[in-house]
Amino acid sequence: MSQISKNLYKKLQKQYSRRINLDLKRIKKVLQKLNNPQDQVDNVINIIGSDGKNSVLTSLKYFLEANKEKVNTFTSPHLYDVRQRFWLGDRFITINEIKKYKKLIEKTKVKLTLFELLTCIYVLSAKNTDDTSFNLIESGLLFKKDSTNLWEFPMAQIITNINYQHQEWVFPKTIKEICKQKVGYLSKNTNIYVGSQKPGTLKVIKSFLKKNPSDCSFHNTWRILTIKNIKCYKDKDHFIKLVSKNIHSEGLWDNVGLAIKVALDLGVKENIIEKTVPKIKFEGRVQFIKGKITKKRKNRILVDGCHSYTSSKNLANFLKNQKTPVYGIWGSLKNKNPNENIKNFKGIFKKLITIKIPNEANALSASELKKIALKNRFDTEEAKNIKDALNKLPNSKRNLIVIFGSLYLVGHVLSIN
Repeated sequence: MSQISKNLYKKLQKQYSRRINLDLKRIKKVLQKLNNPQDQVDNVINIIGSDGKNSVLTSLKYFLEANKEKVNTFTSPHLYDVRQRFWLGDRFITINEIKKYKKLIEKTKVKLTLFELLTCIYVLSAKNTDDTSFNLIESGLLFKKDSTNLWEFPMAQIITNINYQHQEWVFPKTIKEICKQKVGYLSKNTNIYVGSQKPGTLKVIKSFLKKNPSDCSFHNTWRILTIKNIKCYKDKDHFIKLVSKNIHSEGLWDNVGLAIKVALDLGVKENIIEKTVPKIKFEGRVQFIKGKITKKRKNRILVDGCHSYTSSKNLANFLKNQKTPVYGIWGSLKNKNPNENIKNFKGIFKKLITIKIPNEANALSASELKKIALKNRFDTEEAKNIKDALNKLPNSKRNLIVIFGSLYLVGHVLSIN
């Protein structure tokens, strides 16, 4: 990350509240004062859910671009550079563009949260991108009053895995209420795609969508199969062999399958999908890395931003199949149920090192995480930082070191790597 970008984001964090304030009134007021630029952003596809939004969006972007389409994307959070949130056709947004749109937004004199500001910047930049075919937009928290819920007639709305994340923002704290907030307020004139869910969750989702006249496609109409160790996508009209050296978990494959279904419906041919899958990479999601922090080490190092029970279990299932000793470096935010998440890794880590995520006020300290780990009977030690954590682990080709627990931690690691 350039120092200029780093300084800009620090300034934005000081100037705008990072607290979540679910209300569409403020952003709609700003957009109205700016002559409703969102109405000039066409072919919007919302990606909504608890886990898997980024990997579905990323996969769909790969497929559409391979089909010679021009795509804009808005994602959250960024891993190590605020410009990563805004992909505009064939490039990331520039620092000067962020400053220009920020100044324009501030002239409205409406006080926004940081996420609302960034959403407005995306809308203005997307409106001014020429010849764009699609706008892929990752939602923030829930969807009912999320600042990305701006389009009455989006081209499609994709629902990824929904789980118990964000319980603190709903009442009652039930999966039914979480589903209601995410799928109960979808457009009634779009195409809805529902990805892989637990049976009980799927039942709840279907109960809300019964009242929605939009065309709905559910996960059981397409599948990812494993035939003789080869992944394949299958629906009633298509069978596609999928080969990748970069996709390492079943959860990520499910997300690729969801993106394939949408891409096929948007006219992307089977042969393009087959040729594109090997190129797909998910930064910070079950990703093996090489760089500065790995230079003097013989270990393989893997990073994963898993921060929910579901995504932690997905990583744990991948690690169970590793034939080498596995060590963990763990950081977590306070509101991510660390005690429940770490239980997925019982019997996997030979040793666990806890660290505090740098520059995150809501991060648990290394000692707080160590207490949680010891309570769950992990061999645990705390460290001051990533370098210190790595030095506490054996340096051997036989070992796999996993840095996990938060996208903010993974972003920090990737930025120094």
